[in-house]
Amino acid sequence: MRKPYNILVLCTGNSARSIMAEALFNTMGAGRFKAYSAGSHPTGRVNPFAIELVRALGYPVENLRSKSWDEFAQPGAPEMDFVVTVCDNAAGEVCPLWPGKPVTAHWGFADPAAVVGSDEEKRAAFEQTLFQIQRRVQLFLSLPLETLDRMAIENQMKAIGKLPL
Repeated sequence: MRKPYNILVLCTGNSARSIMAEALFNTMGAGRFKAYSAGSHPTGRVNPFAIELVRALGYPVENLRSKSWDEFAQPGAPEMDFVVTVCDNAAGEVCPLWPGKPVTAHWGFADPAAVVGSDEEKRAAFEQTLFQIQRRVQLFLSLPLETLDRMAIENQMKAIGKLPL
């Protein structure tokens, strides 16, 4: 088996969507992927509702932290095969130059952390977003990456990001 594919999931705050996507890629990818997450302007804390859902997936939450994408543009950082933005703000920002020229795509999701209401309403928004991310991750994981060229992978990744949620 080849080494795992490295994937970086980006958002602005790195507190919810990118954290959940990191956990989904790492759990659903079953060793085929090593996922990381980061933010352009990290909040410095992971949202408690994201932690709750990620823990329910069986993903270890002890090492989760809201971190800057600058960590992944530094010398010695893991070289990424793929970079996915999951919020519209991060998609519109000028990203650092990633070592290795990874394939990039945008998969936009509404921010569950922006939901105002009861804890039950917030939890429901997080669960809905987790489900939406999970569907796109599953589609990506089903691609025969080993047999596709870079352009085909990029086209597939972008198509996944345009699918209705």
